[in-house]
Amino acid sequence: MALRYRWGMIQHEKAERLRALHARPGLFVIPNPWDAGSARLLAQLGFEALTTTSAGLAYSLGRPDGMGRVSRAETLANAAQIVAATGLPVSADLENGFGDRPKDAAETILQAAEVGLVGGSIEDATGNQSAPIYDFALAVDRVAAAVEAARQLPFPFTFVARAENFLYGRPDLDDTIRRLQAYEAAGADVLFAPGLPSLAAIRQVCSSVSRPVNVVVGGTSYTLAELGAAGVKRVSTGSSLARAALQGLQNAAGEILASGTFGYAGTSIPYGEANALMGAPRG
Repeated sequence: MALRYRWGMIQHEKAERLRALHARPGLFVIPNPWDAGSARLLAQLGFEALTTTSAGLAYSLGRPDGMGRVSRAETLANAAQIVAATGLPVSADLENGFGDRPKDAAETILQAAEVGLVGGSIEDATGNQSAPIYDFALAVDRVAAAVEAARQLPFPFTFVARAENFLYGRPDLDDTIRRLQAYEAAGADVLFAPGLPSLAAIRQVCSSVSRPVNVVVGGTSYTLAELGAAGVKRVSTGSSLARAALQGLQNAAGEILASGTFGYAGTSIPYGEANALMGAPRG
C-alpha cells in the first residue's frame, strides 16, 4: 500500500494536539461542523478540535444521511474545506470506510490523511438494510486494516472505531462491548458506540475498555459533568448543530410565510459580525 503524504510538520503538530486532548485529565468537547463557515464559527468560540458530520454534510447537499448517499470523494472534499478553514486539528466521520473490504477501510484512512485530517472514525455498519452490521470477524479485520494504514503515516493519526448496534435495531450491550474490546485489541485509539440508551450503559462501556471513549450528544439530556463522571473522555455533537441551524432556518422562513413578519432578523447574528467572523485569522 503506497504511502502518500504531503502536509508535513503542520499536520504533525495538529495530530499531536489532538492526541494530547485525549491524554489530559477530564473530558473535552469536539463539535461537528458541516462546512467551512460553521468550522470557523466553532473555532472562534474557543473549541480545541473539530470533527465532521456525515449527516450534516448530507443535509447540506440536499440528501438524507446514510446508505452510501454521499461518496468518499464528496466526504473528503468537505473535510478538506473544514481543514483549510481553521488551524484546529480536524478528525472526520468516514462512515464505513466506503467499502466492505478491509482494504477499503485502509485506503480511506490514507486518503483522509492526504486532505489534512489527523483523525477519523470508521463504523461497523454495512449500509445494507437486510444485514446492517458486519459479522464480528470481518468488522475486526476492517479495524485492524485501518489501524495498520494509520500507523504507516508519519504522524499519530487518531483512529476511532465505531460499534453501531444501537443505531441499527440491535440493542445488544454485551455484543457492543465485545466488539469495542476487540477493536481496542486491534489497535483503535478511541472507541465509540453511538446510541447507548442510558448513563448506566455508557458507564459500563467506559469501565469495560481502557482506551478513550467518545459519546455523541444532541438528543439526550446528559450534562458534561455526568458524562465525565461516567468515564467519557470525548464528547461530540453529531448532526445536532447542523439540525439546530436547519431548525433556525425553518423557523425564520415559517414566520415569513405564516405572518408576513421578519422578527427573526432581529435575533440573527449581525451582518458585520458575521463578516468579521469569516474574515478573522484562522483560529
